[in-house]
Amino acid sequence: MDDIPAFSRMRLGILASHGGSNMQAIIDATHQGVLAAEAVVVIGNNAGSMAASRAAAEGIPFHHLSGRTHPEFAELDAEICRVLADAGVDLVVLAGYMKKVGPKTIDRFPRRILNIHPALLPRFGGVGMYGIHVHEAVLAAGDKVTGVTVHLVDQEYDRGPIVARCEVGVNEGDDAPALAARVLEREHAFYVETLCKIASGELDLDTLS
Repeated sequence: MDDIPAFSRMRLGILASHGGSNMQAIIDATHQGVLAAEAVVVIGNNAGSMAASRAAAEGIPFHHLSGRTHPEFAELDAEICRVLADAGVDLVVLAGYMKKVGPKTIDRFPRRILNIHPALLPRFGGVGMYGIHVHEAVLAAGDKVTGVTVHLVDQEYDRGPIVARCEVGVNEGDDAPALAARVLEREHAFYVETLCKIASGELDLDTLS
């Protein structure tokens, strides 16, 4: 039973684009009392995504904000920032969010926006390095170890300070889908583990360089 007092919880704003499995792992951890946090709002750029359906099933307000709703990027950035601020978010968590976070949002939540990447940054990061493309690149490079990186978000893709990393082995005979599935499974647990350390004060985002 979850007996963590509500006032001690981090208020999470989650940004997601597609399946939302990392988001669900985080939400489940809050319900189970593993993570002293509460998901208070979900923003997505895809109104028909599984992430949107998951938010609805959990009773968490979902906002579809995208180039369709706000064609000008600056206006979209301002609206995302407003929704997060109005929800009283302490920490912004990107969970499979496939769009760039704008400067207004980054400035409003300095060192409080996290992303998870399915490789050991700085390897296999940057523009075009997402989803299956990351795992294809790992295999093409012949690496024997890949992993998961949680990092702070800044205005360059996958370049913000690293918060935490963990390794995942590359198995003989792996293809990209098999490797992707194994890394994703580790992502689910590792994102929660990292958020728990932030919530407890074991990890201080203000001291990262």
